[in-house]
Amino acid sequence: MELFGIALATLVLFVSFGFMVGVLFGFFGMGGSFLVTPALLVMGYPARVAVGSGMAFVFGTAVIATLKHHDLGQVDYKLGGLMIVGTSVGIEVGRIGVFYLEDLGLAGGVIGVTYVVLLGAIGVFVTRNALKNDGSDSSGGGHHDAADDEIDPDAIPDIAKKIQSYRVPPMMTIAGGIQVSLWMVLGVAFATGLLSGFLGVGGGFIRMPAMFYLIGVPVPVAVGTDLFEIVFSGGIGSFLYGMEGGVDLSIVAPLLAGSALGARIGSAATSIVNEDDIKVYFGLMLLGGSIAVAFQQAGDYFAIEIFNTVGFALILLSAFMVSGAVIYSTVTEMRAQANASVPSAD
Repeated sequence: MELFGIALATLVLFVSFGFMVGVLFGFFGMGGSFLVTPALLVMGYPARVAVGSGMAFVFGTAVIATLKHHDLGQVDYKLGGLMIVGTSVGIEVGRIGVFYLEDLGLAGGVIGVTYVVLLGAIGVFVTRNALKNDGSDSSGGGHHDAADDEIDPDAIPDIAKKIQSYRVPPMMTIAGGIQVSLWMVLGVAFATGLLSGFLGVGGGFIRMPAMFYLIGVPVPVAVGTDLFEIVFSGGIGSFLYGMEGGVDLSIVAPLLAGSALGARIGSAATSIVNEDDIKVYFGLMLLGGSIAVAFQQAGDYFAIEIFNTVGFALILLSAFMVSGAVIYSTVTEMRAQANASVPSAD
């Protein structure tokens, strides 16, 4: 009876955790491996199983979320295909850099510090820009029903405008009717892939802001397109780990059961919640992640186990708070829209 109780509690934990991560995944196009793999490691699963099962979960959740974004017209497949090409090359170069640093005995420290600094820097940058623009953006809620809708030029970040101004042929049209050089897209993809390969992460927290701030893609389309890429990277990764027995279906199945609903809610929320709110939540989650990873790095360096536990708890707490805020904002916005559509009685 006691074993049944433990098994049931574990099942409920995995389904709930899957739901929370699914909301974040659908809303931001990231959050899977960032949360699931450390959680499984802390629970005592072997590294191969933690990484492989985490990757299989990411693949399944990305498929669910991408289908929802496809329904909303928020996936630019042409851009996604080019990003996959550029990112793949970048990841390979990043891996070579890691092996070189390993030979020098510097890999662990350099990667850890880079990860903390990058998470924190992107988090501060995105949050600061979103708060600065809040209420002043003429594009309204920032929702685009289709990737082909024209985008308000004022909503495009200055860096993206600069990159779009380099008219190096061949030129291509991407989401929002934006004209940009193919070489600029491949350059951004290569740079994000390089960082992804160097840090050993999926790279959603790099790619999503890169597509918006460097290319000028509307945020909901950047999220949908990023998820489309993760379907490929997650699929290949989980297949390779699965061949080596690194995918535990007793972990993946309940996680996916929770994320199936969470990912659809998170994906739908991108078409309801104000675009600046999406950026604020994204930035705050990265800041929370940066502090959490800093604790874990300090725990490893100084051999203080409690720091690792605090770091893991902070990751879970930030994920729980941000996913809760996403759901709250969605419900509040839907209520406001419903009230606005009800004609007032004279």
